[in-house]
Amino acid sequence: MIRDTPEAWEVVESRDRFKGHVIQVVTDTVKMPRDEVADRDYVVHPGAVAVLALDERERVLMIRQYRHPTRQLMWELPAGIRDVEGEPLVTGAARELAEEAGYRADTWHTLVDLRSSPGMSDERIRVFLARGLSRIPDEENGFVHRHEEIDMPVVWIPLADAVEKALMGMIHNSPAVAGILAAYAASVEGFALLRPADAPEA
Repeated sequence: MIRDTPEAWEVVESRDRFKGHVIQVVTDTVKMPRDEVADRDYVVHPGAVAVLALDERERVLMIRQYRHPTRQLMWELPAGIRDVEGEPLVTGAARELAEEAGYRADTWHTLVDLRSSPGMSDERIRVFLARGLSRIPDEENGFVHRHEEIDMPVVWIPLADAVEKALMGMIHNSPAVAGILAAYAASVEGFALLRPADAPEA
């Protein structure tokens, strides 16, 4: 059966290398097959949520944000880290959609779950599909954009065009690419096969 399954190999030693505002870097000495051990460096990350918001014309809401590690302005989905303890993931996703794009949604589904870079990080990203969208009046949305979010454009792109841009290498953000392709695939079945918004994570 093709399915990722939980498994944890024995950690002989674990050493903290760095601790920042969001991430931590750790080196684990892991017991390998045939009684060998090997060091594995990785980033500990709280995880994230992202939202593929799709309107009645099958257009995807996208934002453009500066990402310093890549030195690029990148087209992305509204997204954010899981920084509220115990908060349902869909609640965090709804907050990000409201804060970053100024929209709310009536219908939510789990679109796709990602491990962004499993060889170097434990980060988990859940991408939600949000439909039944409505604009939040400015006077109701008191969120103040700061840093990279200042003057962040919000645009609507037809889903088929977004797929083409992803496949042509014009969009690189991993949850955006995965979300766009997953939404396009799910649209073939009228989104009938998607999991509920509160589906458990593996």
